[in-house]
Amino acid sequence: MTDFASAAIGDLALRHGGLLRDAQLAYVTYGALAADRGNAILLTHGFTSSHRFAEGTAAAEGSWAPLVGPGRAIDTDRYFVVSSNMLGSSYGSTAPRSIDPATGRPYGPDFPRITLGDIVTAQRRLLDQLGVPQLLAVVGPSYGGFQAFAWGVEFPDLVRAIVPVTTAPRTVGAIPVDAMRARLAADPAWNGGRYAPGAMVDTMTALREDTLRRYGMDAILAERYPAADDRARALRLLARTWAEAFDPHSLLVLGAAANELDATADFARLRARVLFVLSTSDALFPPSLAPAVMAALARAGVAASYHELDSPYGHLAPGADAARWAPVLGCFLAAVAAQ
Repeated sequence: MTDFASAAIGDLALRHGGLLRDAQLAYVTYGALAADRGNAILLTHGFTSSHRFAEGTAAAEGSWAPLVGPGRAIDTDRYFVVSSNMLGSSYGSTAPRSIDPATGRPYGPDFPRITLGDIVTAQRRLLDQLGVPQLLAVVGPSYGGFQAFAWGVEFPDLVRAIVPVTTAPRTVGAIPVDAMRARLAADPAWNGGRYAPGAMVDTMTALREDTLRRYGMDAILAERYPAADDRARALRLLARTWAEAFDPHSLLVLGAAANELDATADFARLRARVLFVLSTSDALFPPSLAPAVMAALARAGVAASYHELDSPYGHLAPGADAARWAPVLGCFLAAVAAQ
């Protein structure tokens, strides 16, 4: 593992117009790039997680530590793994809390509109700097799966496989950005989006508690905290820890970007092999999505397989129940590498 790093990726022209000047992208790497530079895997994290999610750090959508490391499914003795933060996120990349070079103050509500295309283009710039000409695979859960699908259709010649997990290729209107904005704006500290540092923590904590319950965190905590009161306290602590680190504007910016995604319209561009993974108990992306997605991939002539993870842990199942699907992931990656 390298220490946390941030790459200067230059000025980034955005799909909806405008320019992000002197953009930065945070990342961490594991393993070593092979001499032929053909063993690179890009890990893409969830909506409110970070590029350290394979270590269990800031892993808002669940830690993938059991899946990434020496001898694990994503074997860092074999693969060069780049775990990239997202443009617009709150963990070291250019985002709403960054300083706008034009004004000398944080972008805040003036941060420009971005898309999944912008997010993966920023990652491509990072990979260019790291000397990675092509990816063996893009692998990620939830919003990380949005990025995997976006990579497949945006850069079909640069990625050999994608593994979108507990996710979907089309999310138009799926994230309630207007409702989130209204809830944030109801906090007296909002101040038109020019809130003081730390002023929104209580509201963000409440938002996060609701989200963690939808993700299935109660089921995970129940094993350690059988008593409901103890479980509620543990959930609130998790939520507050996240709320102290995550910027409210990042929720809105990334939510709006997700609400434009429709990779299904471009499935004909996909050349990558696909392993699509859903969890039986995930209320956000239930297995009922699979037949339509797999049929659309088949119509587009994409080599795709589907795995259903039988787990009680909802949206958090890929990390929490890693052992149940790690062999499938490991075999898929090995097969792609052997081609």
